[in-house]
Amino acid sequence: MTQLKDLCDAYLAAMNAGDLQAVLALFEPDAQVVSPLYGTMPVDRFYADLFADTGRSETRFINRFESASHAPAVALQFHYRWTLKDGEIVEFDCVDVFALNADRSRFAGLTIVYDTAPLRKAFEAVHGSSH
Repeated sequence: MTQLKDLCDAYLAAMNAGDLQAVLALFEPDAQVVSPLYGTMPVDRFYADLFADTGRSETRFINRFESASHAPAVALQFHYRWTLKDGEIVEFDCVDVFALNADRSRFAGLTIVYDTAPLRKAFEAVHGSSH
């Protein structure tokens, strides 16, 4: 197994467990997250907000793509079954594009890509329409 595969596997496992500290341990402390629903914010605030809105997360790995450019990055494609805190379930495929630190041992940033249209109404019912 490669270090990068282990990092990605640890991320999905921490998401499935709803383990905020385990997720944050995979990121550089100053990492930023760009989310289509939550906007751009520091990594700790993003995952605290996400987990506060979540009853349960289930991910199913689809694929992993490593950067061919000079900037170290990895994209993780997965199916996300998201149970919101009110019990509503939304499902979608997404791609998380992670910038990596210099030694590729931690995530330095994250841009999340998916179509929000099918789930925005359910999200706003739980979180409000401020995002």
